[in-house]
Amino acid sequence: MPNLKRALGFILATCVACMTWAVSPAYAFDNPELLPDVETPIIDLADTLTSIQEQQLIANLDQLEAETGYKLRVLTQFDRTPGRAVKEFWHLDDKSVLLIADSRGGNLLGFNVGDTVYNLMPRTFWIELQTRYGNQFFVRDNGEDQSILQSLESVETCLRQGGCQVVPGLPREQWILTLITSALGGIVCGFAAQPRDGKPFAWQWALIFSPLWGILFIAFGIGPVVSRTSDWLPLARNILAFAIGALAAYLTPIINHSASDAT
Repeated sequence: MPNLKRALGFILATCVACMTWAVSPAYAFDNPELLPDVETPIIDLADTLTSIQEQQLIANLDQLEAETGYKLRVLTQFDRTPGRAVKEFWHLDDKSVLLIADSRGGNLLGFNVGDTVYNLMPRTFWIELQTRYGNQFFVRDNGEDQSILQSLESVETCLRQGGCQVVPGLPREQWILTLITSALGGIVCGFAAQPRDGKPFAWQWALIFSPLWGILFIAFGIGPVVSRTSDWLPLARNILAFAIGALAAYLTPIINHSASDAT
């Protein structure tokens, strides 16, 4: 019996060792052997970027580092990763940003940011950047390569101008939301200012409700636009939406009264 137990233990240990040997090369977590021999700002283990895209991106990142001193690095991975070995390989410090693209999670993008960069772009910036360019819908419509390239372009823009509180650029979906809130603010303002007590314009009521329509129009309608883009067209459209909403709400009782008189 002791010999049988030893034999079974030896067989079990051998099976576990064989399984470990078979699985480890497939995933190779925290494997510094995956690092290239020559230092490069991009390690594309997932083959996300084309050779032309990679060459252009390397040139941009090298130029950014030479001009500003900030270091941007890109690591794409799927089932293999060098792990923490990239920190020593790239000499990451407080002025470094590491973008990790991994499609196995719910969001493609992840960022490791140095403390100095955090002073220029707060945590909310990186959360917005991740949700805007790394979400599944953006990746599905534009591809993983554009998710990486466009997010890095935003980071480069902010580093060159000395920092950002929000991600530059106004996506169409976000602009539509600001347009709706601007129109709602106008409707609230128009209803509040409707003629009352023989006065053609109830400015007192409009003033009382100003916190509500002011938040809708200024905070949610104008603020996100002016903080993300210098383009005047979306701003002009939001102001027009506010004016139309206010005018329509203000004229509603007058039009109804005229219609009842005609009847």
